[in-house]
Amino acid sequence: MAEAAAELLERAARRDAALEELRALRVALQAVPPAALRARLGEHHLAALFGLLGVSDREQVSTCVSILERLLQALDPLYVIQNLREELQKGLLHPDDSVKILTMSQVGRIVEDSDAVTEILHSPELLQQIINCIGGEKIAVAKEAIKSLSGIAQSQEGLEALFGSSLLGALRNVMATSDVVRYRVYELIVEISSVSAESLNYCASSGLIPELIGELTGDDVLVRATCIEMVTSLAHTPHGRQYLAQQGVIDKISNIILGAESDPFSSFYLPGFVKFFGNLAIVDSPQQICERYPVFMEKVFEMAESQDPTMIGVAVDTLGILGSNVEGKQVLQKTRSRFQNLLSKIGHKAKNAPTELRLRCLDAISSLLYLPPEQQTEDLLRMTESWFTSLSSQPLELFRSISTQPFPDLHCGALRVFTAIANQPWAQKLMLDSPGFVEYVVDRSVEPDKASKDAKYELVKALVNSKTIAEIFGNQYYLRLRAYLHEGPYYVKAVSTTAVEGAE
Repeated sequence: MAEAAAELLERAARRDAALEELRALRVALQAVPPAALRARLGEHHLAALFGLLGVSDREQVSTCVSILERLLQALDPLYVIQNLREELQKGLLHPDDSVKILTMSQVGRIVEDSDAVTEILHSPELLQQIINCIGGEKIAVAKEAIKSLSGIAQSQEGLEALFGSSLLGALRNVMATSDVVRYRVYELIVEISSVSAESLNYCASSGLIPELIGELTGDDVLVRATCIEMVTSLAHTPHGRQYLAQQGVIDKISNIILGAESDPFSSFYLPGFVKFFGNLAIVDSPQQICERYPVFMEKVFEMAESQDPTMIGVAVDTLGILGSNVEGKQVLQKTRSRFQNLLSKIGHKAKNAPTELRLRCLDAISSLLYLPPEQQTEDLLRMTESWFTSLSSQPLELFRSISTQPFPDLHCGALRVFTAIANQPWAQKLMLDSPGFVEYVVDRSVEPDKASKDAKYELVKALVNSKTIAEIFGNQYYLRLRAYLHEGPYYVKAVSTTAVEGAE
């Protein structure tokens, strides 16, 4: 097969290969291991195949792309950049998106190779072409370009190449293409900024981060909604948060939330602004953020208490994020009856709202109620128990009824709630006192699909791994749960059949 492939390659190299032969070459190459391809592959073969891309015949282009994908995979990235630089540049200018994607995937390989990436830094024309690809119509091409440029910017040399030369002008030119492309460049800049304080410094000095922040705090409500997502990503890193605080951005966002009361268009950007503070609280300190920006907590409660399903969903998500650690739980507990009343509403929505909101409520409830074993103090256990009882007059039955519904997502969501409380003694007592509950837990027949079986298994694992389970459930139930855990999530009991003579 290697001989046949080599012969067809030679035909292609003479540029007289018919489409039929190119098809045969594509098939032949699939059967040849990469090492064997490498030994028989010359620069002239590749140059010729790239040359065959310059036609209007779409099938020929598509076939050559498949062949080149296979051949280039067999080559070292350093070889590709040193010997096929011109071909790569032409590939990024090709009108067919499949050729651009092929070329960008090679650029991606080069960027990930420590020896090859320095070669690309000395190819300003190629770098300019990659930047221009951010403005391409095909999102897949733009995404690959962003990924590659982000990789190039991982080094000091890369940062200097992108921001200390004419390439910054190329970035600005491509930004002017459209609003969508401008946001793609911002996405790239935030990705680069997130790597280190030094990277952020380059991006800030270029003027692009200040421009993003200017758009965030400007008057266009739709632009605000888009920019807040990127600024939230920036806030995930300590140096990003420090920069935003120093520039007064966090205070500005807080003031915009404060002024949202009088803005009829605030529903466009409020969800994103509230999510920003929710994320900030969890990566920083929930208590400090809520104390310093009281408008955030007030707005979350207002949204949760509103009639707008979109706002309720965002508020529920934010409460789930905020209450995912003990400090956040304690912040919520300080609001006393207001939060307890809100839990009742969330429990009601978990049962009666449209499916998507029900799922968000179930996830938030799981997050709020979970307590790691090492943090199970008497006070905190009392708190989670009181929160659970605030959800409904019969909360265990509420989630059990959801878990028996024929909707896998809701079924798994309810099982996750049980899993969240499974290691807490008060919940184990409730489960034991609920008729048929333990039998339901060890009954495999009620789990119709893989996701449900996995979710049930996690519940069993949480119960078995609890230090109090044997004492509370008793030996009989504890051994049944251990057997379930040992058998795994997909165990099926063998059914023996006896052949009867003369039976049909």
